Amino acid sequence: MKYFVLPDENLKLNTSSRSTLRGSFISLSDGITHYELAGPEDGEVVVLVGGLTVPLLYWDRIAEQLREAGFRTLVYSSYGRGYSDRVRERYDSALFVRQLSELILALNLGRKYHVVGASMGALIAMGHSILNTSAVATLTVAGPAGLSEKPAALRWLQSSERLFSLFAKYLGKKWLKKHEANDLEDRTHAPELSAMLSDAFRYEGSTHAVFDTLLNFGLFMQQPLYKSIGDSPIPTMLIWGSKDRVTPITHINDAKTLLQPQQCHVLDCGHMVPFERTHFVAQKIVSFLAVGK
Repeated sequence: MKYFVLPDENLKLNTSSRSTLRGSFISLSDGITHYELAGPEDGEVVVLVGGLTVPLLYWDRIAEQLREAGFRTLVYSSYGRGYSDRVRERYDSALFVRQLSELILALNLGRKYHVVGASMGALIAMGHSILNTSAVATLTVAGPAGLSEKPAALRWLQSSERLFSLFAKYLGKKWLKKHEANDLEDRTHAPELSAMLSDAFRYEGSTHAVFDTLLNFGLFMQQPLYKSIGDSPIPTMLIWGSKDRVTPITHINDAKTLLQPQQCHVLDCGHMVPFERTHFVAQKIVSFLAVGK
């Protein structure tokens, strides 16, 4: 899809704008990535991978709890999200898996690490893990994407790149607001979520990045990827929200059959399980990570 910038995306990501932001920045083969590596230097590393729209700030509360438990956390924003570069290439799964793999390699973690992915981030985490089975100690996926059939409306939009581009430019913001409203069942942290998304979407190319991802990533019918994880030696945990309206829990039995997880937990919440039920999820991760030692 041809790169576009909306009128309200009036900020640019550059050295000057990034100088006021927290965290670190690193140049990888496709662009600059915003990340934070924190916690005890001798702690086991947990890599947290976000979904379709969220920046690394999404993980703040759960990363803090993991660090308090003695773990070292690596969080980052995918290209087109947060304060990582908006790239002028296809936002497909290869781009995101390459970004994660290059980031881990560049930071020289030096030991086996744990990977946690939520929503689309679960697919990125799985794609990375299957290419690095000897390095990944455990894999946790929460509210994972990839098991639904592609909606008829999306198939229709994707039948013409011009049609899809027009929708993204003129109705994209409205769709993103609807998507955001469906993310949470518990609205306690809705203002926090809205603030972090709104701030990042002020930067040019942000809406393009989301819709190019919808066009090219492959968010549906990823059963072979799930099965490849289930056939791998990586211990896996599955967490899902019972009221998930984005990746419906009706697919949990398929996920369990394909992933063969060592643990499975269903929480009374919506799609953003780590964000809505931070304390419970952190406890389950800490307990599960002992499996990978």
